[in-house]
Order: sequence, then C-alpha cells, then structure tokens
Amino acid sequence: MNFEELVNRVKENGILGAGGAGFPTYAKLSKKCETIVLNCAECEPLFKVDRNLLSQYAYEIISTLDEITNSIGAKEFIVAIKEEYKEAKQAVESVLVDFKKGKLCLLPSVYPMGDEVVLIYETTKKRVPPGNIPISVGVCVFNVETVFNIYKAINLEKPVTEKYVTVAGEVKNPGVYKVVVGTSFLDVIKLAGGTKTDDYEIIKGGPMTGALSNKYDVVTKTTKGILVFPKNHPVVLKRKAKTNTSVLRAKSTCCQCRMCTDLCPRNLIGMPVDPSAFMNAVANGATYNAKVIKDAMYCVNCGLCEMYSCSQGLNPRSLINEFKSQMRKNGAKIEVFDKSENSVSKERNYRMVPEKRLEERLDLARYDTELFITEELFIPKRVKIDLSQSIGAPSLPSVKKGEKVKCGDVIAVANDGLSLPLHASIDGTVLDITEKFILIDNK
Repeated sequence: MNFEELVNRVKENGILGAGGAGFPTYAKLSKKCETIVLNCAECEPLFKVDRNLLSQYAYEIISTLDEITNSIGAKEFIVAIKEEYKEAKQAVESVLVDFKKGKLCLLPSVYPMGDEVVLIYETTKKRVPPGNIPISVGVCVFNVETVFNIYKAINLEKPVTEKYVTVAGEVKNPGVYKVVVGTSFLDVIKLAGGTKTDDYEIIKGGPMTGALSNKYDVVTKTTKGILVFPKNHPVVLKRKAKTNTSVLRAKSTCCQCRMCTDLCPRNLIGMPVDPSAFMNAVANGATYNAKVIKDAMYCVNCGLCEMYSCSQGLNPRSLINEFKSQMRKNGAKIEVFDKSENSVSKERNYRMVPEKRLEERLDLARYDTELFITEELFIPKRVKIDLSQSIGAPSLPSVKKGEKVKCGDVIAVANDGLSLPLHASIDGTVLDITEKFILIDNK
C-alpha cells in the first residue's frame, strides 16, 4: 500500500488516537517520519486495554506497524512496552523476529511514561522542542488500539465503530469490555455487574487526567476508561476543588518546597515548565511575571504535581489549566522553539515516580487487579454518536431523521480542516439529529 492509499484509508475509516486527545491519525502520517513508536505504556494507572490487545493480537498489530513503516518510508519502528507487561512482551518477541525494521524497548513502570514527549525521549533519546510536535524530530507515536484499528481498516475495510474500555473501581466485575461507540456509561457499568455502592461518582478517563462524568455520558472513540469511585475518594475530591478556594489555599499554604517542579516529568527532560514558580506567582499575586505564565502553557496536564508531589494537597495542575484556558480565550498562542534550551536533569532517573507508589498514595492499589478483555461485543438498544470526537471541527451529519442505517454506514462527513467522518455503530433508525450528536435506535 502506498502512502496516499494509506492516508485515505485511515481517514475514510475515521481513525484517531484511541487513547489520548483524539488527534486524527491521517494527519500524523508523514514522509518526514524516521521512527514510529508504538505506545504500550498504558497512559494511566488501572488501564489494561493496550497490554491485553498486544498480548492477543501481536501479529496483527506488529504486521500493521511494519506496513505503515514501509508505506511512509520510515527507517524503523519501536514497540515500547512497560517491563512488567510480561505476556505482551512475550507475544511481541515471538512475532518481532520476522520484522527486520522492528525492535522492542522495555520501559520502567513510572508515571506518566505514556506522555508521548516523555516516551520519545525514553525510546530514542530525542527531545521534542517546546511547543513542537513529535514529527519535528522525525518521530510518530501511535497507541496500540489505534494501530489495531488501522489493521481492521486495511485488512477488513472496517471503520471505527467499536471501543475497548477499562471498567474498574467500585464495580462488581471489573474488566476490559468491548462495546460499540455511543454506548451509555450506564449500560457499560451494568455490563460490569453494576456498582458495589449507591454513593459513587464516575470518572471518564483515568484517575490522573480524567474528568467527573455521569451515567448518561457515552463512549466515544477516545474513551479509554470508566472508573467508579466512592464520593469521598481522593481522586473525586480533587476534581471537585473550586478555583477560588485553590487560589486562597495557594496564598496561605504554599511553602515553595519546589517538589512539584522537582518531580515534573516534562521539567526533568528540559521543558520550561515550572509549577513551583507558577504557584509562587499565584500565591503572591505576581501575575505580571509573564515568563512564568507563558511557561505554564507547556504543561501536559499529567496531574502528578497535585495528585502526588504536593505534600500540602494544593492544586498546581488545576490552576495552571485555568490560566491556560483564560490565555487561550484572550488569543494567546504557545511559543514554538527550534530546540530545547534547558538540559535533561541529572537527577531524572531518581525522580521518576513509580506507578505502584502512586497507586498506594491515591488509594488505587485495591482496584489494580488483573483484568482481561471480554471479546463479546455489547450492542445496546440505542446509541448516541457525538459529532465532536476528535481534535478539529465537528463532523457534519449526512443522514436524515427517520433514515435507516447499517453498522458501518457513514452518518457524518468530515468538516473542513482537521476533521473525520463518523459511522453508524449499530443497525437501526436515526431517531434524532442535533448540533452535538446523532441518535440511533435499533428498533
């Protein structure tokens, strides 16, 4: 398959980053790429999707990586797996011997190894300059499930209509479930046996970067996890902190110990992110310090500073996000550098945070059990297809209310610019169309 065919196939089938912000995959494919990195670091604690997929579908995923490598003219591909993922490691090793351009890189079990900038440094020793994207150093990073979706698009002509989701926490049967896109969280939680308690909150995504949600939210192409926690769980309480209160607490409590900066994963590889200086500016009302505020724009929102590093329970990440949001509203843009001005910290290897220790600190260890994929596809009676599932412009509905559709039919076309088409995830009738979603009923 040549480069143009690959790009078109990936775009037509609506493939995007299955575990991150939803960047359309076709826009990542580039002839400038020299190295492809397969990200099997599981970006969050408790997630078990990628290691299971790689264990069960190693040949499909590795062969697809090889095909992508050849199509775009890259020199090599690296399969990056945490060393503790024994089964995935063995599965890859048994397949990789047949692919000369591929190699295996074992990663330490630290958080956030799934951050692509950290992952690129760990696997290639290349540093992505502040404000830049991986292709600036000749690297493309793909999530395991994303590559599996490319395999299905190339070999089965199957668009993205299904999603593997980790369901964990206070549910009776935690596991990795295969559901169609548009399934409600309520249905997914029922699939996992229901909740163990009536007094709970739902986190959409992971414990570190996920957001509070509700049972009527729906699975999208980027939904990696649905976590159910007690209402008084520390992960939940952090999400409920109010900005005004966080500012007041910073002013009265922050002792400038610098731990948030000393353990910041991006600061450790030379990014100009300095949460401690930012908190100092907030605590002292020194918002005139433009450099500190501008540097905060390079924060990747991993949450380590406020979920682990700060001994006083302050919220650097949340406050940085608030400032970033306001700056973007005011038209501020992130500055792009040609190279990293700061060097990698000599203490980096000693300041990386072990994931197990993080889980103990956040009362997550009790939920970290061995989970396996339930391959039987769950199909609900009704799905709600979100029109904004990727970075870029929302997809444009191409069906009408009352129209009959089949699973895999295009129901929304790509908009101008960075956008993707959407496909029906079940057979049924279009029940409703709004500016935000398409509702399909299988009656």
